Amino acid sequence: MGFTISGMREMRSGARRRVRATECTAVAEYTGLWGWDVVPGARAVSGQCSCGETSCTAPGAHPLAFAAPVPAGAGLDDATKAWSEYPGAAMLLPVGRAFDVIEVAEAAGRRALVRLERMGLPLGPVCATPTGRARFFVAPGAAAELPQLLYRMGWDDADLDLHCLGPGAHVTAPPSDLGGLGPVRWLRPPTLDTAGAPPQARLLLGTLAYICHRTRF
Repeated sequence: MGFTISGMREMRSGARRRVRATECTAVAEYTGLWGWDVVPGARAVSGQCSCGETSCTAPGAHPLAFAAPVPAGAGLDDATKAWSEYPGAAMLLPVGRAFDVIEVAEAAGRRALVRLERMGLPLGPVCATPTGRARFFVAPGAAAELPQLLYRMGWDDADLDLHCLGPGAHVTAPPSDLGGLGPVRWLRPPTLDTAGAPPQARLLLGTLAYICHRTRF
């Protein structure tokens, strides 16, 4: 017995429904469980950005200008209703509200993560991008404090591959695709304890700076 055209359509429709249900569940987890806003983002299709701008400088890696964020606290019904307007959109998290982000090379980030865990230091969520970056979620305000923190620790003159993202930035949330390069994934997923209270940057920065410095040589 072969497949019929109507059967194939039903399978495709069912697959789309499953994908949308998975997306909505993930959005609801971020908003309802972790207390984060989620912004619908563009996605890359065959190297082109879904925003439609041929001159887009960040294809598949920026918020959709016309899409409203799904606010923190939204449950599954509200997330489903909101996200059904943008099926397939990337899930983006606005930085600077619930957290800032310290970004380093993934190799350095993995080494630092092991050392930080052994030291028993508090850790927040950590994700890895398909571009080879590790992102450590820390308390808001880290981006503004970073230069002074590095100065106090004696790392201000070092050429470190370490950056901080603050208000106005967005990060792609797992399991969304980043610019058509592949999915973002958790190295250390959020928990009820860490999502709403990520650690202060100063607790992690010394180890991250040291590992970044050592990894360069």
